[in-house]
Amino acid sequence: MHKILLSAFLLIATVSLAQVDTTDNFDYSKFGEADGVKRYCTQKVLNQTPQKIISIGYERASSFLMPGVPLGGMLQAFKDVNVQQVSAIKAQVNIPVISNNKIIWQLGANYWGSNFAIEKPEHTQFTNYLNNHTMTSAGLNTTIFKPLNEKNFFIIQASADLNGLFHNFSAINKDALTLSGTVIYGWKKTEKNMIGTGIARTYRAGQLIHVPILFWNKTFNDKWGMELLLPARGFMRYNFSTFNMLQAGFELEGNQFWMPSTNRIENGAVFIQRGEFKPKVMWDKKLSGFVWFHAEAGMRYNWRFEVMNEYNGKKEAQRYFESRLGNPLYFNIGFNFVSP
Repeated sequence: MHKILLSAFLLIATVSLAQVDTTDNFDYSKFGEADGVKRYCTQKVLNQTPQKIISIGYERASSFLMPGVPLGGMLQAFKDVNVQQVSAIKAQVNIPVISNNKIIWQLGANYWGSNFAIEKPEHTQFTNYLNNHTMTSAGLNTTIFKPLNEKNFFIIQASADLNGLFHNFSAINKDALTLSGTVIYGWKKTEKNMIGTGIARTYRAGQLIHVPILFWNKTFNDKWGMELLLPARGFMRYNFSTFNMLQAGFELEGNQFWMPSTNRIENGAVFIQRGEFKPKVMWDKKLSGFVWFHAEAGMRYNWRFEVMNEYNGKKEAQRYFESRLGNPLYFNIGFNFVSP
């Protein structure tokens, strides 16, 4: 399942990229405009990290404890389980459909597949299933940056993801679908400072929430800057050069994952609500042309790991169990193809 989804993802990305007219990716802010022509703000600040068109990476977390896993069946007993490692493949594509000074519209696809390697997984029904299936999140997204004038702009983002532990494609159903979205209204103060506020519908904390958000990208000088989309992520940036950057901060990551119930309860399905808080350091460096290398390291702090019967709040929540996972160190390495 893991290899099939990733192969399909990369094939779509390759075909889509081949159809892109790269002349649409110029930064029009570098060109002057005739007098009387309405001017529009751009979507970036100076020295900001480059926008990724295609990215693929490998992530691995070290061992940690998964306490309080129920043994299953009628037994009201629990067991602490050792997770030896979690390895993941992450891939993303963002293709410009329209890119000019009046609007930027992108369509994208994403894939996140996590494999848990558990010591003696057969001791519980839940860990046995988790050990033998990929926790998968794959979906489509769209982003629109709409400048209104030289100072004001809208950002609209929406995504639809299928999330679950699927035995095969026939196991995918509508309950595995999650819908997320963000709307931001902002101000481009200068070419070094843009700020906005809005609201987001998100599963990053492992369950559906609606939260106010703060968007703020600011370059202080040739070396220092910050890139914030709170509460989802926030980073301070140090530019060794425009092609070599270091960032330090955090990201909140997660989703709600469908899986068949190992105890044959609640119509044969439950939902793993997985949320992870990651303080980390990231390094991005240009290798050649539009190809960049990416590396990051940090801690995977458990925000939420619960098994529920709840789906989008449609029914009264019933928690089957909650595990206070250990907090391992992790690393991620990958390659990005970025926009000009």
